[in-house]
Amino acid sequence: MHHPSLCAVAVALLSALPSAQAGLYTKKSPVLQVDAKNYDRLINKSNYTSIVEFYAPWCGHCQNLKPAYEKAAKNLEGLAQVAAVNCDDDANKPLCGSMGVQGFPTLKIVRPKKGGGKPMVTDYQGQRSASAIVEAVVQNLNNYVTRIEDKTLDKFLSDNKDRPKAILFTEKGTTSALLKSIAIDFSDVIQIGQVRNKETKTVQKFGIDKFPTLILLPGGDAPHVVYDGEIKKEPIVKFLSQAGQPNPVSPPPKEKKSKSSDSKSKSKSKSSSSSSTSSTASSETPAATQEVPVIVETALPIPSINTHDKLIKECLTDKSHTCVLAFVPEGGSEKARKGLESLSQLAFKYAQGKRKLFPFYEVPASNEGAEGLLKALDLPARDVEIIAVNARRGWWRHYDAADFGVESVESWIDAIRLSEGVKKKLPEGLVAIAVEETPSASSSASQEEAASEAATPEATAEGKSEEATKVTPEASREAAGESETDATQAAEPSAEPETAHDEL
Repeated sequence: MHHPSLCAVAVALLSALPSAQAGLYTKKSPVLQVDAKNYDRLINKSNYTSIVEFYAPWCGHCQNLKPAYEKAAKNLEGLAQVAAVNCDDDANKPLCGSMGVQGFPTLKIVRPKKGGGKPMVTDYQGQRSASAIVEAVVQNLNNYVTRIEDKTLDKFLSDNKDRPKAILFTEKGTTSALLKSIAIDFSDVIQIGQVRNKETKTVQKFGIDKFPTLILLPGGDAPHVVYDGEIKKEPIVKFLSQAGQPNPVSPPPKEKKSKSSDSKSKSKSKSSSSSSTSSTASSETPAATQEVPVIVETALPIPSINTHDKLIKECLTDKSHTCVLAFVPEGGSEKARKGLESLSQLAFKYAQGKRKLFPFYEVPASNEGAEGLLKALDLPARDVEIIAVNARRGWWRHYDAADFGVESVESWIDAIRLSEGVKKKLPEGLVAIAVEETPSASSSASQEEAASEAATPEATAEGKSEEATKVTPEASREAAGESETDATQAAEPSAEPETAHDEL
């Protein structure tokens, strides 16, 4: 709840600003433009999680954010809403004040409450890049997907037997953003479940021989139907729609009452058109101007640890969290190349945004500590050795599969994330010696712990996002100069790696 006096001050300051200007975002922008009249319907009552930017057109930081924000909107198409409110518009100033806006840009994530009611609103404090915004929103998607195991299959099938159901069979232990969004679209219409490939009874029951595979159970005793189309949101929704219509993103606007039948007819026509537009506003981009999101197709190499001291500091102190280390020989090999490439792709996929995967490092043979560590773990120096180690908790795990492809390595990573499988105890002396040789490691590790166990050193070094422009009369007078200077600074490099969320 916002303090009344603060809200009053914010409204007063907003009112003191110059008269409303044209908004930052054009009609062709993928960003959903919201105002005080439709905010409650499009945001508060939406089935989708939304991120809302409260901005002023004259604000230099807002102008800098625009390219990244529009890129985030394109990448979140069909998953969530990326919206903006122009607080320089007189009609919107009370709304901005009631939301506690005291600086520009202010970003807030609005998450629907399960079961209905007032949505949960949190301030977005992350970096102002498309990838960070996308990941923060994805982490706030509601999850209506039911996890199915062999022992719970019968219950899943028997509950509401006549209600349509859909099941995704996958090798992954996590639920994708795409599947979450589909479950939101069909909430209370089709029950969505997820089965992992290790649930052999369930896999065999439906004759699944490849992953991922999506099936539809129309209801009753009707046989299941296997989806064989493209793994994209639109065709999957079309496939499932044969069993039930998806929910609208937001409720349609109320029809205006009119005295004459002609005016009623016109009102209905306008209402229908408005409903169609609002239900797809978060994902709609005119065909003539639609752009392909800028996504780096080749992931950046994982960072290399070239010295023994750095290996100790990053991964072998009593404060160190989980690290994945890839030991590679001089000159490399095909297996080493494939293993490093798989790790880089996974780091690219998971290490962006607010919640990050544990860091991956390459450890070349030239690192004087590599041979000693491998010997201590009783591992031969082969083409490539990949291990996960958590010195703080005293365990390690070895990747012993022959296949170094992305899917196989990701399955191993998922098992670690979910604490599945056997963990081996680290040999005595490894961590203790590391602490003695590196007195400063404790403070370094404590900083990592504060950042979170999953954060990478690169991510924690990126620093805090730029401060929001304060809403003051002085700020408005300086806006012209600020805009001219700040607008020349890119909000983010065009080649910044981003995570794709159009997969199951």
